Amino acid sequence: MTKHSHNEEIEEQMIETIDEDGNVVNFELIDIIEMDGKEYGLLLPKEENENDDPNVEREVVLMRLTKEGEEYIFEMIEDDEEFNKVVDFIDTLEDIEEETSK
Repeated sequence: MTKHSHNEEIEEQMIETIDEDGNVVNFELIDIIEMDGKEYGLLLPKEENENDDPNVEREVVLMRLTKEGEEYIFEMIEDDEEFNKVVDFIDTLEDIEEETSK
């Protein structure tokens, strides 16, 4: 996987993770946000049998992105305060984008 800054265009990238039960879960990487020197990935769950029906709403997952050697690791954010801070930051970015697109 390659490293991306928030401003770079991200091609559709599939991320494979293992959940706490040992099951493989696939995600589509939507964006990477940098905040307070840390990176966070916005991921969309990708079901194997999913036919990309636009009427099916999928919930975006937020994960912390860390680098170990040459590999990037996506981790769940266990700290509620950190999670809420990142969500507020993303909301602020969306507000700014809406203002600049008017």
